[in-house]
Amino acid sequence: MKKNVIVVIGPGQIGQAIARRVGIGKHVLLADMRSDNANAAAEILGNAGYEVSVATVDASSRAAVRALVETAAGLGDITGVIHAAGVSPSQAPPATILKVDLYGTALVLEEFGNVITQGGAGVVIASQSGHRLPPLTVEQNRALATTPVEELLRLPFLQLDQVKDSLHAYQLSKRGNSLRVMAEAVRWGKRGARVNTISPGIIMTPLAKDELSGPRGEGYRRMIEMSAAGRAGTPDEVATVAALLMGPDGAFITGSDFLMDGGVTSAYWYGELAPK
Repeated sequence: MKKNVIVVIGPGQIGQAIARRVGIGKHVLLADMRSDNANAAAEILGNAGYEVSVATVDASSRAAVRALVETAAGLGDITGVIHAAGVSPSQAPPATILKVDLYGTALVLEEFGNVITQGGAGVVIASQSGHRLPPLTVEQNRALATTPVEELLRLPFLQLDQVKDSLHAYQLSKRGNSLRVMAEAVRWGKRGARVNTISPGIIMTPLAKDELSGPRGEGYRRMIEMSAAGRAGTPDEVATVAALLMGPDGAFITGSDFLMDGGVTSAYWYGELAPK
């Protein structure tokens, strides 16, 4: 018998934590670009009693995302989508970040928005970095939100003569994620489904450890020290918010972005982290 299906794209620490909260009694499909990552996550969740299967996907390839949609639909009704895949500023050059984090997210939202079932919900993991980008113009906001997916990377302000470093590319991508979700919420709503973004701060995952040990590590440590919380977050804390957004208690929430960074953004704009 087919079950309701939760698709997790990028089953790292955050993706797994969310799956634990929302995947009980459902079939959890774990998809990653690397099969060993998906298999490792499947072993952990399977040993904890979840019904899981795995797939490989390049979230920046339309053919691959469509194949994942077909795989998921073959398992049952797609009631949840968790998009937690991406690359950080220390892991990739600007062009790759824009392709994976911006274009790939728009692609996932479009393809799964075509099949999400009534009552379904999606969560995209964005980043606090999108909140530290200076304001864009109204026209740029609209372009990031509504430009057809295949034209998105051709926008003039996303060209590499304009986006010259990985952090800028990452900030634009994550701002774009929240704007794209706002626009997609209109389309998902016509299917009776909801979608939101969560913008975490520094959450202790392997990706965060890459950043802490990378060229921006000193800045990351200072963000933690100067934040109101005075610490990094945990994947389980992100999962608590995601469970709200994907569950019945969040039924009135869609098209929204939830910043949860321990106060880092507040300190950046109005506190000790403010640029001199």
